[in-house]
Amino acid sequence: MVVVKLTSSTPSTRTQRVMANIQQCRQLMEISSKNHPRHLIPELCRKLYYTNGLENGWLTGGRGGISIKYNDYIFITPSGVQLERIQFDDIFILNLEGEEIIVPSPEKKLIKSQSTIIFMSAYNERNAEAVIHVLSQGAVQLCMVNPGNEVKITNSKTIKGIFNEQTRKFYDKNEEIIIPIIDNTKYEKDLIHTFKMALKNYPSTSAVLVRNHGMYVWGSDWKLAKKQLECYEKLFQDEISKRIN
Repeated sequence: MVVVKLTSSTPSTRTQRVMANIQQCRQLMEISSKNHPRHLIPELCRKLYYTNGLENGWLTGGRGGISIKYNDYIFITPSGVQLERIQFDDIFILNLEGEEIIVPSPEKKLIKSQSTIIFMSAYNERNAEAVIHVLSQGAVQLCMVNPGNEVKITNSKTIKGIFNEQTRKFYDKNEEIIIPIIDNTKYEKDLIHTFKMALKNYPSTSAVLVRNHGMYVWGSDWKLAKKQLECYEKLFQDEISKRIN
């Protein structure tokens, strides 16, 4: 069971509103395609939680989250749950204005991801189609050995998997990537100002590191977002090894 909500964009008369919401619900709930976010998000959560059957720490402890844009709607994971066990009907569905369209059944007592405001910023500011938030050891450790407000990495073949948002091309292995670092806050919603400043000051970046927390990475689809997450993690681990050895 899910709950469909009326929004400010819903037609005005009662009949129109009921019919519009029935149609809207049918479209958003249709998950026959394997590429539908209600299939993809639970699958991705499990893949990012486990690697070769082992926990990789990216989505453990009910932390982190995934969001995918699909047909002008935003699909978002719930907050504070065992993400490797979420089901299709645990996903929140929002419109482009951030209004909740479909939410999980009240009996589940779920709330949408605390990162929602950051996800929406990536959609609005960078025209992203998917955003992933993880609490990776590589991201946290790199910030620990890098006290500045940015990380510069070059001379790695893995850089070729990172997309330059400004030039709209993938980097060459000899080019330098710069990833901004912002300070963590008590609540994720309070990151929004420095996150937006990072997007403005670093137009080429496709990721933002959050000190003592993790990172956000996005892409033009979920495949690119996931690919870049994996590339960034490899780059971070390699950079840490260089700095401490």
